[in-house]
Order: sequence, then structure tokens, then C-alpha cells
Amino acid sequence: MIDDIYFMKEAIIEAKKSIEEGGIPIGAVLVSNGKIVGRGHNRMIQEDSPILHGEIDAINNAGRLTYLEYSQSTLYTTLSPCPMCSGAIVLYNIPRVVIGENVTLMGAENFLEINNIEVEVLQMEEIREIFNDFIENHPEVWDKEKERVSNSTTCNSSF
Repeated sequence: MIDDIYFMKEAIIEAKKSIEEGGIPIGAVLVSNGKIVGRGHNRMIQEDSPILHGEIDAINNAGRLTYLEYSQSTLYTTLSPCPMCSGAIVLYNIPRVVIGENVTLMGAENFLEINNIEVEVLQMEEIREIFNDFIENHPEVWDKEKERVSNSTTCNSSF
């Protein structure tokens, strides 16, 4: 659990980088054998990309790992991964995902579990506050993004 908190704090750093760049505050780190091999954050707005979610960015920044490296890894993500990111997790045989919190956004956790991926949710209030502050301070950005992907992600935020 101590390692999970440490690595989630690294994912939070990535989420804050996204805010600084004008993006959505979602961050992720890919850890293999106890060390961070890939860092990423949501860069959809910054790069005008439909697929640069934090999880995809972290996996991409890790480079092309071996099957063994993927199979001994954990992906830490501040919010619950969407169906696309969950598909990449399954595709690359990442056996464990640690989610910072899933009250704000609920992704495809059931898909991960059906595919024998261990899912742990930390429910960190800090992450919820970061995301809710973003929604409160940038409602037009968030509303525009929700319109684009309203099919598979549930926003439980009160905003």
C-alpha cells in the first residue's frame, strides 16, 4: 500500500502537468519491477488528439516493452480508465491497475476485471478535489469534452 500511494502521487504530478498545459487533469505512470518506466498525462486538448489520454500517454512513453516487462507491471492512473485505455491495458497484459479515485469518473473497470486484471481503487480525496476544481474553474472545457465521449464514461461530479 505504501508503494501504491507513492506511485499514485507521481500520477498526480502528471495530472497537475496537464492542468499547467491547459489540459484535463488526468495523470498516469506505468511501473515495472518497482520503477517508473513510463509517465503520461491527458494531452487531448494540448495536442488536439482524440486518443492522448493519460494512460495511453504513459504506455506510449514507456516505449516498446517486452511481454515480461508488461506482465510484471502496474498502471497507476488518477481516474478510472475509459474503454480505450482499458483495452490497451488488456492488450499489453498489464496485470494490475491502481485507480486514484472513481467517484468523479467511472470507466471500464468491469471490462478490466472480466479480463483478469486486478483493479484497486484508492479513493483519494486529493484527486477528487483536483478534478472538481478543474470542472468548477473550466466548465466550458469539461462540457465540450463530455459532449465528445458521452457514451461510456459516467461523471458523478456534482458540477
